[in-house]
Amino acid sequence: MSEKNSIPRKKGVPRVRAVERAIAILRAFSAAENRLSLSDLARRAGLDKSTARRLLHTLATNELIEFDEQKQTYALGPGILLLVPAVNFGSELRDISAPILARLAEITGATSFLWTYFHGQALCLDRVKARDLHVDTQWSAVGTRIPLNCAGGPRVLLANLPPEERAKVLKGPLPRFTENTQTDPSLLEVAVAEIRRRGWEFAVDDYAHGLSGLGVPVFNRAGELVASISITTLTPQFILDDEGKPRDLPVMLAAAAEIGARLQP
Repeated sequence: MSEKNSIPRKKGVPRVRAVERAIAILRAFSAAENRLSLSDLARRAGLDKSTARRLLHTLATNELIEFDEQKQTYALGPGILLLVPAVNFGSELRDISAPILARLAEITGATSFLWTYFHGQALCLDRVKARDLHVDTQWSAVGTRIPLNCAGGPRVLLANLPPEERAKVLKGPLPRFTENTQTDPSLLEVAVAEIRRRGWEFAVDDYAHGLSGLGVPVFNRAGELVASISITTLTPQFILDDEGKPRDLPVMLAAAAEIGARLQP
């Protein structure tokens, strides 16, 4: 899986510091922390408050940032949403996968995800929440990036990366989310070899307590890894067969094959 969307850095072409600083401010927000004070933003972006305030004012005039007078906090503005339709990255994959993810969520009663490899992490391209699953946790949303050492979909990506790319990921960082998260590179190498051999991963309570995920890879017609799909639900709701395989594994494998077959070569 190659990353084709990075623009190579050209010698002699200067970088614009003001743009980099504005990008640092926008990237300071996350799904978990979507409202931040001036002090928080300045600290996270590595800026002094005066510079951060001027940049925030400029971003706000273009509706990329909004300011809450009462709470004295900043948040991403509606102008960000206006840019989303123009994002081409993963668009074909999302369009093909969307109805299949919806079907998976309906059949399995679990939340379904579409993941792709992006700069050493798993990037969530799409998600369909289960209709009847109500869990008080921070779900991965579209655009969320999580490490490859945890969760079913991301670990499947790790297992199927080219060896040299996988070696880079295993050098870390490999954060721990629960006591079940694997963070030892040598143990992860053994684990991903088994994932690659069997063609799926069932990750139990390694990203969030009480939640498990079943992930399978998606290959295109040339046999190249393009993505992974996964379903996540409460750990007790996963039913295993006599061989210890999740009951929903066949429908997941069929869905991955369907997505891969529809992708343009």
